[in-house]
Amino acid sequence: MIKGFSKLSKLEKIDYIVDNFFHSNENYKKLLMKFWHKDAELQTIFDEFSENTISNFYFPYGVVPNFMLNGKLHTVPMVIEESSVVAALSKAAKFWAKRGGFHSKVINSEKVGQVHFISNESKEFINNFFEENKKTFFAIASQNSVSMEKRGGGLRDVVLKDLSDKEPGLFQLYATFETCNAMGANYINTILEAFGKYLEDSFEKYSKDMQVVMCILSNYTPNCIVKSWVECSLEELNDPSHGMSGLEFARKFQRAVRIAQVDPYRATTHNKGIFNGVDGVVLATGNDFRAVEACGHAYASRSGTYTSLTNVFINEEQGTFRFEIDLPISLGTVGGLTKLHPLANLSLKLLGDPSAKNLMSICSSVGLAQNFAALRSLVTSGIQKGHMKMHLMNILNQLEATDKEKEFVKGLFDNKVVSFSDVKQAIIEHRSLS
Repeated sequence: MIKGFSKLSKLEKIDYIVDNFFHSNENYKKLLMKFWHKDAELQTIFDEFSENTISNFYFPYGVVPNFMLNGKLHTVPMVIEESSVVAALSKAAKFWAKRGGFHSKVINSEKVGQVHFISNESKEFINNFFEENKKTFFAIASQNSVSMEKRGGGLRDVVLKDLSDKEPGLFQLYATFETCNAMGANYINTILEAFGKYLEDSFEKYSKDMQVVMCILSNYTPNCIVKSWVECSLEELNDPSHGMSGLEFARKFQRAVRIAQVDPYRATTHNKGIFNGVDGVVLATGNDFRAVEACGHAYASRSGTYTSLTNVFINEEQGTFRFEIDLPISLGTVGGLTKLHPLANLSLKLLGDPSAKNLMSICSSVGLAQNFAALRSLVTSGIQKGHMKMHLMNILNQLEATDKEKEFVKGLFDNKVVSFSDVKQAIIEHRSLS
């Protein structure tokens, strides 16, 4: 055990790590310091994002061009390390740009906060207290919402929920908010804690039999939801390279989605592919991908069974295909890291400084595009062919291939399925002949 680690300087922290876990090997110290930003002022900003920072962990920052959404072309920033995602997204974006692009609309943007409290007073007493004080809760919220209300946001409603059948004496203030272009976590939590303080002060006058357990926003926001979709004629899905008609492709595609709707094992991988796209944009714009994923997976389980977030509709009589997603996603374009992180700020400018609602549409549409790309591969050529092609460079770098060796191997596997063992053998044989 070490005491006072957080009070050490960054170099002292690194020395402790290297001395205790890497046998004082200076190469590890150099490695950690190698990833410090050369701009000291910028590095200070990164250091202050989190506690005990000793270095930076780099992920690729890429872009998806030609992404048509609601009639407007976007170049979408992505932060992701999975090799095939950006390539697949770019291909899907180009495919749908020729067929009207992606369409999206925000259904609602309601955020949720909760004050959980325990009381063994009668339910009648609790209900009467709440009804008598509901206006006071709105007044408390308004005191903390001057700037938010000027932008059209604020507390929308607060209701009392009786959960004593699940946990003895448990009640909850369930509050809903509009937070405009902010994700709103700090704003909501400030108001909830003010609610909790008022409950404690008020109940003290009537009864000692009450305890506020916690005041916290919920990352499950089923009414902060956006719908995105693509649609085209079945004829526009014809692709001779697939060896099937557009109708055959659509039927196979629909069956793949249906499997994800009825099988949680498949649904988990299916939805993970959606978040390959969503998370890339969420990270690039300085938003909280953990909250976004937690909400999305909870929403996928709302029926009691974990299922697909996407759906497909085929009308064979009219000859039409529609692929869509409903995604709950809480985002911000102001506050948090959106302005502090230089690349997050750049990402938002690249997207045209979108509102939070517009960013919701972009993220859900990118998730839909990634799901389309993955399913298209799965029901035609298979997922590994394209994925391993993109993974080839990772394999070559792992094998410390030279530039000449990379060019040789890329040509060798141009029309072959890539595997680590085959690439390794090719490198060995090439070197033996050199």
